[in-house]
Amino acid sequence: MKKSILVLVALLIAFVPAFAQDSVKVAKKAEVKSHLKQHFKPYGFIRNFFAYDSRECIAGTGDLYFYMPKDEAWNKTDDPALREDLNNVSSFRFLSLTTRVGLNIVGYKWRNTEFSGKIEADFYAGISKVGSGNHAVSGTAQLRLRQAYVALGWDSLKMGKDFARLDLTLGQTWHPMAADLCDAIALNSGAPFGPFNRSPQVRMDARLGKYVTLTAAGLWQMQYLSIGPEGQSAEYMLYGKTPEAYLGLSFHDKGFILRAGADVLSIKPRQFGEAQDADGNVILGTDGNPLKITVKDRITTASPFLYLQYKKGEFSIKAKTIFAESGEHMNMNGGYGVKKVNADGSYEYTPTRTSSSWISLVYGGKVGAQEDKHPQKLQGILFAGYVENLGTKEALATKADGSLVGYYYPRVKNMNRMWRLTPTLLYTVGKFQVGLEYDITSVHYSDGKLNPENGLSVNGLHWVTNHRVQLMTKYNF
Repeated sequence: MKKSILVLVALLIAFVPAFAQDSVKVAKKAEVKSHLKQHFKPYGFIRNFFAYDSRECIAGTGDLYFYMPKDEAWNKTDDPALREDLNNVSSFRFLSLTTRVGLNIVGYKWRNTEFSGKIEADFYAGISKVGSGNHAVSGTAQLRLRQAYVALGWDSLKMGKDFARLDLTLGQTWHPMAADLCDAIALNSGAPFGPFNRSPQVRMDARLGKYVTLTAAGLWQMQYLSIGPEGQSAEYMLYGKTPEAYLGLSFHDKGFILRAGADVLSIKPRQFGEAQDADGNVILGTDGNPLKITVKDRITTASPFLYLQYKKGEFSIKAKTIFAESGEHMNMNGGYGVKKVNADGSYEYTPTRTSSSWISLVYGGKVGAQEDKHPQKLQGILFAGYVENLGTKEALATKADGSLVGYYYPRVKNMNRMWRLTPTLLYTVGKFQVGLEYDITSVHYSDGKLNPENGLSVNGLHWVTNHRVQLMTKYNF
């Protein structure tokens, strides 16, 4: 009997530490799991687009990011029976390019400072053009960075009965001019009627009491770029050595937001020019070519905007209007041209001016039985946008033959105005969504001969319209 008791005690002595170690491992595993769940919030979606266009269009991202229909391109013939618009060709596509993954990092604090962050990517790059066509339809999409930033917050500032809060964002995220997007299922989110831009930035948001927020930011260019003599490039800002600047003020109360702000951009379009003598003749170098010299070109633009939002129950309305100088770095219609050639070989510039406005309405709520785990919702969305080309701020410089010294515009130079109307139905079942959208976009084109006095082209005006029907499926996780 004693021997049996001794054996049992020995076994307990041998196995208790093992049980204790297993308990510690289980506890540590639970602690790690709890930490990850508390601080790391993965998210994303799998999204597919099916899109039909009635004619050739200017578009990107596998033609899913739609800008506008292309102008007429009549073939060269005197035979009326053979005459046709070569851009009047319909097309269809089915792509999953914009599937997205992201990670929110929250819940960290040191003394009075809160820390958070975000990393977000989607499948975008890698699609290439094939054959003699204009469309990127071949290749395998690659993962690209959308957002990556860290945010610091302080909640300890006090203003009377109300607390003020200060947030500092460091990294790449939405441009303050583009953060208020319209309600639409289209990939372009209303562009080019409104700004669309994510950029590296240092941004401060100071909430001053209950109703007012002051925002100031310095931004750099990475994906969304200014235009210039070498096409769209970040070098114009690089050599300009001046960050893009934004300042805005917001008023918010009970579903209502009013935001006003302005964006200022200063870049150097050229680093080098050609030396000239007092009579304006080009000076040659020892190699017989025009003598290359450094120049101090610069153009500075300012673009103010106004945004309004109101939400109540199942209804919401958003509206934005922008007066853009240039604006091409925000995916809007715009650019600039040379207004003067100086004796030292440098250029002076004048920007195009564009008025862009949009409004979006959403109505809809829960439908059917809502007691199960997959609530249903049907929403109706209506988007309307209008763009007016106001020409250049000052007259453009011309050469002896009457041609322009320089005019830089990333898409179409002969667009006078354009409008878009987009009704949409969006049905949600739990985490799954399906949307059907009809987009009609019409552009008022001219013959393309610009008037140097104002940068406008008003001859041969004609409307060109595209009808896009788009089906979207999306599973959120």
